[in-house]
Amino acid sequence: MAVAALIMFATNVLVTKAASNKLDVSVGFLISVIVNCLISGLASGVQLVWQTSDFSWSLSGAISFAFAGIFSTYLGRWFFYESVVRLGSARASVFQVTSPAFAAVFAWLFLSERLSTIVVVGIALTICGLIVVASPARNANPKNGNHHSLLNIFSKGASWLKGSHVLLGLGSSMAYAVSTVLRGNGIREWNEPIIGALLGALAGLLVYLLTSRNTHLLFAGIRRANREGIWLYAASGMLTIVAQICAIASFRFIPVSLSNLITLCTPFIVIPCGYFLHKNSERITARTWIGAGLVFLGIALMIYMKE
Repeated sequence: MAVAALIMFATNVLVTKAASNKLDVSVGFLISVIVNCLISGLASGVQLVWQTSDFSWSLSGAISFAFAGIFSTYLGRWFFYESVVRLGSARASVFQVTSPAFAAVFAWLFLSERLSTIVVVGIALTICGLIVVASPARNANPKNGNHHSLLNIFSKGASWLKGSHVLLGLGSSMAYAVSTVLRGNGIREWNEPIIGALLGALAGLLVYLLTSRNTHLLFAGIRRANREGIWLYAASGMLTIVAQICAIASFRFIPVSLSNLITLCTPFIVIPCGYFLHKNSERITARTWIGAGLVFLGIALMIYMKE
């Protein structure tokens, strides 16, 4: 199930890249989340009709799934879509694999779990890898001035963060890390991955509609949108919700950290596929491969310590 989720998540990255060229991301986001609700709602209905055992309810599990949906379906996916548009599918997929690093930090902060030296080294390698992947090319003709003053250093750092769009990738990764922890808790409290995915999708859609100022314009935009773009974002919605169900279900059988590592190894598929499908239009260079290697090395160290 984790491997199936990996394949669907990786395919979604490529589909999202193609869809973003056809349709505005805000409209596409709404389409994909609506499809999330429709697919998971249909699957939940089929499950309730065909299951032979009595249906049980867990309030704590349902709350965990709902909040997980807010972090993944709403926050994580919005950041993810924006990062694919601005960074490209290959670089955006590298950011996704950093979720275990953030999950380890969150567990240290909120669950009092100990961070070993090797885990800290792994996190440091991951951050270095992201800097290598996302950093823009150096300017061959830098402007004159005091480049070593503290104010100038902070100014350059802020400009780099904004210009490289690295915050979008990090925001998506952190949101998915929080949702993973919540879903892991939810599946232990309430073993209903399909209905849990539905609750998460509904919660994410509700929060998006409540926080969007121009919701009516988005729905109007769907009616006027490029049909190919609509179908691509609908495919994205189908891929993400089925992948989520598979990933949540896998938590019941294997450790959350192991499942998370498998499902987030999308760069292994996305980078080579994106290179050939887009004819290297995203400028995948040796820097991208080196940075991705550092990220994977850091994640491998953290997973090794967990095992």
